[in-house]
Amino acid sequence: MADWGNVYWATDSVQGLTWQSGQDVVVRGNFINSGSLPNIADSNFRPIQEDWPVFGFARDLGSLGATPVTTLFTIGLIQQEAVQFVGANGLEQLPSLWTSYWDNDVEAMQFFHDDFSNMNSISTSLDNQITSDATTAAGQDYLTIASLALRQAYGALTFVGTSDKIYVFMKEISSNGDTQTVDVIYPLHPALLYTNPTILKIALDPLFENQESGNYPNTYAMHDLGQFPNATGYPAGNDEEMPVEECGNMIIMTLAYAQRANDTSYLSQHYPKMQEWVGYLIEDSLIPANQLSTDDFAGTLANQTNLALKGIIGIGAMAEIAKLTGNTADAQNYSDIATSYISQWQNFGIAQDDSPPHTTLNYGANDTHGLLYNIWADQELNLQLVPESVYTMQSNFYTAVEEPFGVPLDTRHTYTKGDWELMTAATCSSSTRDMFLSKLANWINVTPTNRALTDLYDTESGE
Repeated sequence: MADWGNVYWATDSVQGLTWQSGQDVVVRGNFINSGSLPNIADSNFRPIQEDWPVFGFARDLGSLGATPVTTLFTIGLIQQEAVQFVGANGLEQLPSLWTSYWDNDVEAMQFFHDDFSNMNSISTSLDNQITSDATTAAGQDYLTIASLALRQAYGALTFVGTSDKIYVFMKEISSNGDTQTVDVIYPLHPALLYTNPTILKIALDPLFENQESGNYPNTYAMHDLGQFPNATGYPAGNDEEMPVEECGNMIIMTLAYAQRANDTSYLSQHYPKMQEWVGYLIEDSLIPANQLSTDDFAGTLANQTNLALKGIIGIGAMAEIAKLTGNTADAQNYSDIATSYISQWQNFGIAQDDSPPHTTLNYGANDTHGLLYNIWADQELNLQLVPESVYTMQSNFYTAVEEPFGVPLDTRHTYTKGDWELMTAATCSSSTRDMFLSKLANWINVTPTNRALTDLYDTESGE
């Protein structure tokens, strides 16, 4: 949890409410002994591990009968300033978005507390929509996964700025705390498109703004904006280097937003920067140099089949962007290149002689395989760039390499990533899709760890 701002722990001031702050054994002891608290505050401020300070409310609900009696408590962190950002105006201290609507944090907290009934109704409606949509799409296993993942996705977002200029920043929660990591926004972005595409736009805005303002020297797309809450970028260009990955991701996500929001002006606004990025993809995506992909924990590798596909689809997406913005000659050029590349990619990256045939981890390594999750973007954007035969081949292959809790990410390890399993599942036949979903849902149920839902786990042990 962030260590700046104010934490509020509140309830209604009503008849029968008592309170106390103080040492844990004292406060709890008072309630155990008398059923109430003495309404006194401990002003000896100290570290949490020193006499363990706690904050207690006790509510006397009176005689309880058949009618349910409820009481409402609110807890939350409120920050005046949330993020440092280097954008078009240089270094700025961005306020939390709520400061545009309330004069102080007590007013904001009071509104939040009083709005419970309304927000509970809205949340219940959203839950019901997710339940219906997920079950209709792929059944109970998919609902189990989607309902958990969507909550975590939104838990990672921080809304900042003003009512005139809103940004959303996202913090990695399990690695080194990077913010606005492009290849982490990428597996998040379907959830944003499902609920509100504008949130994807205001997540991409800081990345575009920083780079278009001349604060990043490289010709490829940056990996992240810094370590949260310092979205100060990399003026020396020394961020983690994933050139094909991030160029492809940025172009794909920008088109995905524009298609669903019908916002071609956003494409025109950022067309010059995306032209730089697609230039890099044309140079390096068909036969990628030794580099990292989003699965950076697995290390660098040259000629990655799945990474190459991300870049080629990025070129195909840029052809569609050029078409939508009236850049007809560019559209034809990028389309021709993408079509040529995808034909060559099939020769480089498919082990035709293996049974069953499949794409390789890297070109020519016919005894390797991996999740071809990047194919999903072709389907998402309706590019129809990848032949249907590739979809069918991969769908038939995954059941040949499944493990008790899923399909390994690739032949180097037995671990996998649940996000990539789901993107892969969405490109498969219903039977193969259901294999992915049932194994992932079962793993969620029986995994030996008690941590929150992770994207990275072992397909054999469940750890």
